[in-house]
Amino acid sequence: MPIQDPVPAANTSLTTPTISSPVLSGTATGTYTLGGTPTFSTLALTSWTTATRPASPTNYQVGFNTSLNAKEIWDGTYWRLDPTGPGQLNTQRAIFGYGHNGSNLSMTNQVSAAGVVAADTTGVGTGREAPAAAGYGTDKAIFGYGTTSPTRLSMTNLVTNQGVVGSDVTGVGTARHSLAAASYGTDKAIFGYGEVSSVVSMTNLVSNTGVVATDVTGVGSARAYLAAAGYGTDKAIFGYGSTGSIVSMTNLVTNQGVVGTDVTGVGTARYVLAAAGYGGDKAIFGYGINSSGTRVSLTNLVTNVGVVGSDVTGVGTARNSLAAAGYGTDKAIFGYGSTGSFVSMTNLVSNTGVVATDVTGVGTARYYLAAAGFSLTA
Repeated sequence: MPIQDPVPAANTSLTTPTISSPVLSGTATGTYTLGGTPTFSTLALTSWTTATRPASPTNYQVGFNTSLNAKEIWDGTYWRLDPTGPGQLNTQRAIFGYGHNGSNLSMTNQVSAAGVVAADTTGVGTGREAPAAAGYGTDKAIFGYGTTSPTRLSMTNLVTNQGVVGSDVTGVGTARHSLAAASYGTDKAIFGYGEVSSVVSMTNLVSNTGVVATDVTGVGSARAYLAAAGYGTDKAIFGYGSTGSIVSMTNLVTNQGVVGTDVTGVGTARYVLAAAGYGGDKAIFGYGINSSGTRVSLTNLVTNVGVVGSDVTGVGTARNSLAAAGYGTDKAIFGYGSTGSFVSMTNLVSNTGVVATDVTGVGTARYYLAAAGFSLTA
């Protein structure tokens, strides 16, 4: 009786195996060529939603989150988006920087992956107020523009993935203040709008190495004192602000950095507010001053397709001229600002967009500062 050859014939379709390991789980299909090695043409990762993630994941387990439309990895402490995919909504830590409290300041305060704000770090670069900040390069950040009153600035300061702020970089683009900035395209950033001698709508794109480009002709209503955030894993949104009148319109930014025309506003018109990404692919606008001159604490959530929701009753102390950033891969933090007096309190935002009550402030109370996420590690 001949011995049966255990090797399958050339190009025999393989029985679809199930792959189960501490790192990958899913199914694969392919063919085997005699004398060669199997070639898998398809690897389907196990999928889940944010709500149905594995309860006890193994370190470095990978899956596809259908809620976020992205791969994510368990790093032993947190789920984080695949760093080769969506970028700045992935960051673990945040940094608040610059501002004003009677003097122009350059100090910074880092935020841990648990949302804990650290004491002041001695400032680097020119002290200024009303700059903007955003993440770039997937794990770094940039502060830019602002004013020393009366001098408007276009300089920038790059932040490493360890939170170290670099010295002033000669400015590119029109010097202005009270603009906004956000990440887009997974690893780039955009500065937009602001005030020169009047409000403007120009933008400046930032490469994934932190190089700021020259002015791009503005799209949408010129305004200042607005806010911006990333959403949808690779896009951005500018919203609210003042054209001379207090407004609620928004402008969406594609993953190529192209700004769209005005979208009719939703929610209470206001200015000197803040915004940040949360939940992996959504954003939140919060706080500010409304058209009656009243400070508010209400928020507006933005879906992963850029649709702004109606007002959500405010939590925490109403204030203006604060800043916000993402942290912990899928949460956000609002911090500092003015209630009529300079404050340093913060409010954490959960990965479902729920704002928590005030946390006692750490660091120098100030307003007209900026914030951004940085670092892929806790």
